[in-house]
Amino acid sequence: MATTMNETTLSLKTNMRKLWADHAIWTRQYAVSALDNAPDMMAAKDRLLKTPDNIGNSFVPYYGDGTGRKLAELLRKHVLLGVDLIEFAKAGDQKNFETQDSKWTVNADEIARFLSQTNPHWAKDDMFDLLHQHLTLTKKQVEARLDKRWKDDVAAFDDVFTEINTVADTISQGIMKQFPDKF
Repeated sequence: MATTMNETTLSLKTNMRKLWADHAIWTRQYAVSALDNAPDMMAAKDRLLKTPDNIGNSFVPYYGDGTGRKLAELLRKHVLLGVDLIEFAKAGDQKNFETQDSKWTVNADEIARFLSQTNPHWAKDDMFDLLHQHLTLTKKQVEARLDKRWKDDVAAFDDVFTEINTVADTISQGIMKQFPDKF
C-alpha cells in the first residue's frame, strides 16, 4: 500500500534535500574551479558560503533563531575548513592537509554532537557516521579530480550526492518525529 505525504511533509523533505544538495553541488563546483584555477572560483566559493545560512535558517521554525545560528556557524566552519583542505591538496602540502583534515573531522564531530543534542531522533553515532562519510567521500572526489581520474571523480560525486540525500532525509525524518503535530 502506497503512503501519501501531506503538503507540509513533502515541503520539508523537498526543501531539506535541496538545501543539502546545494551544499554538495557548490562544494563540488568550488573544488572543480579551484583545482582547475578557473576564473569562477571565487564566485563558486561565495555561493558555497551561502549554504550554511540557508541550512541554519531551515532549522529556525522548529528550533529557534539560536539553534539556526549555531548550526550555520558550525557549517560555515565546515565549509571554510573544506576550502582550505582543497587548497592544501592542490598545493601538494601533505602536512597542512593532514592538519586541516584533523580540524575538519573535529568540526564534523561538533556538528554531529550539536545535532544529536538538538533532536533525540538524530542518534549521535548515526550523525557521526553520516558526517564522517561525507568527509571521506568529498576527499575521494577531490583526490580523483587531482589525479585526473575523471570517471572516478564523477562516480565519487554520485556517491557524495546519494549520501547527502541520506543526511537530508535523516534530518527531515527526525524533525517529523520530534514535531509530529506539525506534519
